[in-house]
Amino acid sequence: MIKEWELVDSKVDRDYRVFRIAVNHARSPRTHEVGEFYTIETNDWVNIIPLTDDGKVVMIKQYRHGSQDITLEIPGGLVDDEGHKEAALRELEEETGYGGDEVRYLGATNPNPAIFNNLCHTYLVRNVRKVAETNLDPDEDIEVVLVPLNEVPSLIETGKITHALVIIAFHFYFMKNL
Repeated sequence: MIKEWELVDSKVDRDYRVFRIAVNHARSPRTHEVGEFYTIETNDWVNIIPLTDDGKVVMIKQYRHGSQDITLEIPGGLVDDEGHKEAALRELEEETGYGGDEVRYLGATNPNPAIFNNLCHTYLVRNVRKVAETNLDPDEDIEVVLVPLNEVPSLIETGKITHALVIIAFHFYFMKNL
């Protein structure tokens, strides 16, 4: 039977503002040997599926430095000092200028439990409408696009949507038959 490993010690090796690299030493319950593991510590994240009353998803296009490509995504970001629901509504308005009146929690996933310590929480916001101008961070360039909800599965299937956390968010949505 698999058992949890004993954490012997942990220290932050580097701090990069939005995440920290930790070096952990943990003892194997099977071999009793201590191994060294690197983890990425960060706040929880949020993703938002914003739906207009006529069945369109408010999506964003932005350049991603990791893939060096422009991606089609849903709004999302870091949870700061607020709860994840409040962070979801904040990120939605900041990135798109949209807000809505019906908010529903869809679920959470661990982005990669091998190296991350956080969760990504997904919210559905219905009846969204333009309520403000975008309020982008200096290092964000975002284009807002409206995509019919019924086109999302084919956009995933054809590789137009590739971001794993966005695909998981839509999985939560379609799994719940909303």
